[in-house]
Amino acid sequence: MTTTEQTAAGTVSVDLEAELRESNVEEVLDQLDRELVGLAPVKTRIREIAALLLVDRLRRKLALSAETPTLHMCFTGNPGTGKTTVAMRMADILHRLGYVRKGHLVAVTRDDLVGQYIGHTAPKTKEVLKKAMGGVLFIDEAYYLYRPENERDYGQEAIEILLQVMENQRDDLVVILAGYKSKMDRFFQSNPGMRSRIAHHIDFPDYTEDELLAIAKLMLAQMNYRFSPEAEEVFRDYIRRRMKMPHFANARSIRNALDRARLRQANRLFANRGRLLSREDLVTLQPEDILASRVFTEGAPDGTGHEAGTGTP
Repeated sequence: MTTTEQTAAGTVSVDLEAELRESNVEEVLDQLDRELVGLAPVKTRIREIAALLLVDRLRRKLALSAETPTLHMCFTGNPGTGKTTVAMRMADILHRLGYVRKGHLVAVTRDDLVGQYIGHTAPKTKEVLKKAMGGVLFIDEAYYLYRPENERDYGQEAIEILLQVMENQRDDLVVILAGYKSKMDRFFQSNPGMRSRIAHHIDFPDYTEDELLAIAKLMLAQMNYRFSPEAEEVFRDYIRRRMKMPHFANARSIRNALDRARLRQANRLFANRGRLLSREDLVTLQPEDILASRVFTEGAPDGTGHEAGTGTP
């Protein structure tokens, strides 16, 4: 059966299941489930938005007039909770359902939009918008666009251009703002025009200890590594300690920790290069590759309480 069919009585019916198959949206949703551990509330909201858009497509086929749903979004949460990954999958969903032409994601920060002198901001912002047209513009730490304490700041100019495009070209561009929840709340209070254009607010929770360990094992599997049973327990202890420290960035901190563990493993193997190495040697992280972390020796990844590369302020 096609997505629309005329019954014997002459009425037209629609097949939601056929529409879902035709769009291949379920494939993207399944990919999101595989890519991201946990985040059940986030995945539920993404499925709800996909359902809304699928129904909207069917309504159009029956000439049930309605405005295109407002699709601009705000993702809030701490670093490393999967906001960029979900934004990429959202762009794919919007493309498959016909709400954006290309389905690409352009990720930017304040520096990509705001200039340093008069006349610099408008061309920068418009160039970014030109690249993003037909897809999704993802603005990380969007609250930094607004700096009222600096009267010579040009962020407000970028905001005004964004507001105009978000309203007038919403059929060709979806904007996703992202950042810490408390700072995004203050940003919206100072910019009610921006708040009024955001239809979907999705909060990304921090990961639990078990989820972070599952993420670590998934990351290692993707790189053809694994923990020895003893190393897995040591890494769980690492997670428990690291979560209590400043500047913890969820999955991002886990990835950084694994990168350092792989470096230590390589140096351990190199120090014993007089023997032949098995496949097991090359793929397995041992407890000593993790226990050398300063989380255990000094109480912080770099001895100061700040882990480089977390992207936190």
